[in-house]
Amino acid sequence: MRLIFLGPPGAGKGTQAKLLTERYGIPQLSTGDMLRAAVAQATEVGKRAKAVMDAGQLVSDEIVNEIVSDRIDAPDCAKGFILDGYPRTVPQAVALDRMLESKGLKLDAVIELKVDEAALVRRMENRVAETVAAGGTVRSDDNPEAFKRRLTEYREKTAPLSEYYAGTGQLNTVDGMADVSTVTAEIEKILA
Repeated sequence: MRLIFLGPPGAGKGTQAKLLTERYGIPQLSTGDMLRAAVAQATEVGKRAKAVMDAGQLVSDEIVNEIVSDRIDAPDCAKGFILDGYPRTVPQAVALDRMLESKGLKLDAVIELKVDEAALVRRMENRVAETVAAGGTVRSDDNPEAFKRRLTEYREKTAPLSEYYAGTGQLNTVDGMADVSTVTAEIEKILA
């Protein structure tokens, strides 16, 4: 099972990916985690990524695509994977299509969690309050201003993926504002 989760920050992609990972025994692949692992393992592409990051620059699509390609070749991805945070742009989606085709693989579904952005901001504020109340550490980007910037960046760069995947017939939308179990049940129906 090879899936992509789409949706703005705070839509619940990570929560749903974790549930599917546990149920199906497939890994959730986060771009940041893959990048850090490639750098830590000092793979050839990891060394190139580290040089770019050490220079204070953004890692190119070419490097990110190569890291993703290497990662999905890993044994734990044999039964499938969930991509979370990749692809981030239409050019990355096109590259992913080519990459999977070259490996004789295809996506099983692209699932977009549709949400109300104003409600997401309130959800984020509640999460911060709960984390603080529990004595936890709050992420540096968990504040209304930073969160709104992340939402704007999502709309500008990543939201066009919805149109791209709708055009391929792979896009499935789920109401991400429903409770977790309802969202999970809707995703299960798509995967059945």
